[in-house]
Formats: sequence, structure tokens, C-alpha cells
Amino acid sequence: MKTKDTLSVGENIVVGLMLFALFLGAGNIIFPPLLGQLAGESLVIAIFGFLITGVGLPLLAVIAIAKSGGDLQEIASRVHPMFGLIFTVVVYLVIGPLFAIPRTATVSYEIGVAPFLPEAWLLEAWPLLVFSILFFVVTVLFALNPTKLVDRIGKILTPILIVVISLLTIKSMITPMGDIGPTQGAYKESPFFESFLQGYLTMDVLAALVFGIVVIHALKDKGVSSKEELVKSTIFAGVIAAVGLSLVYISLSYIGATSTEAIGTQDNGGLILALSSNALFGSFGSIILAITIAFACLTTSIGLVAAASQFFEKLTPKVSYKMYVFIFAGFSAVISNVGLTQLISFSVPVLLAIYPLAIVLMILSFIDKSFNRAPIVYGLALLFTSFISIFDGFKAAKITFPAVEAVLTNLPLYSQGIGWLIPGIVGGIIGFIIYKIKK
Repeated sequence: MKTKDTLSVGENIVVGLMLFALFLGAGNIIFPPLLGQLAGESLVIAIFGFLITGVGLPLLAVIAIAKSGGDLQEIASRVHPMFGLIFTVVVYLVIGPLFAIPRTATVSYEIGVAPFLPEAWLLEAWPLLVFSILFFVVTVLFALNPTKLVDRIGKILTPILIVVISLLTIKSMITPMGDIGPTQGAYKESPFFESFLQGYLTMDVLAALVFGIVVIHALKDKGVSSKEELVKSTIFAGVIAAVGLSLVYISLSYIGATSTEAIGTQDNGGLILALSSNALFGSFGSIILAITIAFACLTTSIGLVAAASQFFEKLTPKVSYKMYVFIFAGFSAVISNVGLTQLISFSVPVLLAIYPLAIVLMILSFIDKSFNRAPIVYGLALLFTSFISIFDGFKAAKITFPAVEAVLTNLPLYSQGIGWLIPGIVGGIIGFIIYKIKK
């Protein structure tokens, strides 16, 4: 393999399109339409909050991984080596075979396949079983050869994905379904913070911490060897992915915001998209949506299986990358058959518990030269954050502690769902003071 000092603009764009496609999974397509319909007239401020957690923070996470050499564990180990190992394993399992990978198959089935099946079949378990097997067979075929991942996703799957999303968006702008509807629910009081929390559900910050290694491997496969060029190309890819995600989120939220008159208020973004597609294109719209969901889910599944397999092969070299691909794909196929509702209900408490930790860890990685990467700063910031985030996870799981709740309600921003922010900052400051005193 020939090494390169730099990649051409075209090669960098292909890597960026690959990263964009890896990010754009089912959740990324489903949540913006629901946000748009509920935010209504408050759409502008709501989408701004969503873009922070759905685009801004993931972009920062990609850059953080690139600067660290493409390894989440290296960053997490700045707290403590054992924390680095445990936290990284947890992130890869959550974003991998436990929740995110199975969700790609289940969402793809329920939105892209189930609407075309006879009603009698929907009462049976075997259609989902057959589909999940086929879905993960395709995933395995792509993920088994990671050196071809960039070309296959960046040059083949991503353009198809962009075309089908563009068809829906352009049609909704040329012939809108109606005026932007009224603001509803929690968005009436705090559209920014509500949409900020909705960005958690995309799992994009966790995905960015995982996909960073996929991009690094892809660039190395193209012959890039210098760390400086790896960082530069990864940032370039991250910017392309961020721009693409922003356009998709804004477009899909606009579809949701203008859909109320035509389809009424709906409970989930998948149904909003399905009804909107039918309203815009008739039965052909349902086919467009099915293709969109299928390719979005498939590209994310491939990327997550590849990333998880690369990490665990590094952790336990006796088990090969290809063996992990089969293990994770097979396990995900089994888990996906529990159903979408159960997967989401199980994942929300876990995400609320670990997402703030990932955000704090990522932000500290950008400023840790100011405190010489002192573990005490990392440790106290994450410890204080975890007090709140873990409790939020318990609360989401319907496990309540009234006495603790009575105390936490006094925290700034707690009612907005980000009560961990101030404690995390305070913990970091205390750690910094201790570091300075010791120094």
C-alpha cells in the first residue's frame, strides 16, 4: 500500500459521505418529524436545540477522537485505566449489539416493511424473524471487508439515501401539506431544552465516539499515515457529515411542522413520515419512505458492527474481527425480535445515565492541556455528573427515590433535564483547584 501525504478533495468527500451515512440511522430520520410537529411555531428555536445535541456535539466528538488518535478508550483512560476500559466497553455495547444495532433492523421492519404486509401476518412473529435474518446477512456481507466500507457506503448507498430524502423534502416545499401548526406539549414551555434532550435519542455523540475509529481505519486503508493528515481528513469528514445531518434534520422537521393540517397530530415520527409520504406522493410515497428507512438503517448497522468488531478484536486478539462480525450480527438479530417499543424503553434509562458522562468527557478532552490531563479534574467532573445522570436513568426506569428527588429539584436546570451540567462544572473546578494546590 502506498502512503499519502494528503488525500484528494474527492477522496475526502467520499469519506465524509460515508460518515454521514453511518450517522443517519432510523432514529435520526424518525425524531425530527415528531419534533417539527410538536414544536410547530417554535420550530426555529427547537431545531436549534436539537442541532446542538444531534450535530454540534457529535462533530466535536469526532474531532476529539481524531486528536486522540481514534481511540475512545485512550480518552476515557485519562480518568483511570479501569474506568477507560469499562466505559468504552459499555459505550460499544450500548451503541452496538444491545440497543442501536437491533433498533436498525426493528425500525426498518416496522416502517419500511410492515406497512406492505397483510394484516394477518403482522400478528405473527415470523415476518420480523425472517426480515431480521436477511437484514443482518446483508450487514455481514458489507462489514466482513472493512477495506471496502468507504467505497461501498460513500459511493453507492449514500447517494441513494440522499436522493430519496431529497424527493420528500423538495415535494413538501413545492406543495406543502399546510401551514406550520401550533406548538404542543412540553415544547410550549421550553422548546429549546425539550429538543436538546430529544437529541440524546439519536445516540449520535456515542456513535461519534465509536465511528471515529471507523474513519481512522478507512483513511489508513487509503494510505494516509501521518497523524496530522489523519486528524485533518477526519475533521473534514466530520464537517461534511455535520452539514448533511443539519440539512436532513431541518428538512424533516419542516415536513413534520407543516403536516398537522393534512394528517393530524401523531404519536411518533415514523407514523408522521409514513402519512406525510402518502399525502405528498400517494402510495408511491410509502415506497420512497421504505427505501429511505431501509438504507438509513442498513448503513448504520454496517458501521456499528464494523466499529464494535474492530474494538473488541483489539481488546481480545484471540477472537478475530470476522468472528466478532458474526457474533454481533447474530446477537443483534435475536435482540431485534423483542420489538421496537421494548428496545426504546430499555435504552432510554441507559442513555440518560451515560450520555452526560460522554459529553463531559469529550469537552474536557479539548481543554485538558490547561490542567496537564490531571486525573483528579476528569474524575471529579465525571463523578459529580454521574450523581445526577444515574439518578435520571433510574427515574426514567420508574425507579424513584423521593428523598433524593426532593433535593435534586433545587438544582439549576434540573427541571429542564440537564441538572447534571452545573454539578459537572463544579466538580471540574474543584478538581482543577486540587490540581493547582498539589502542583
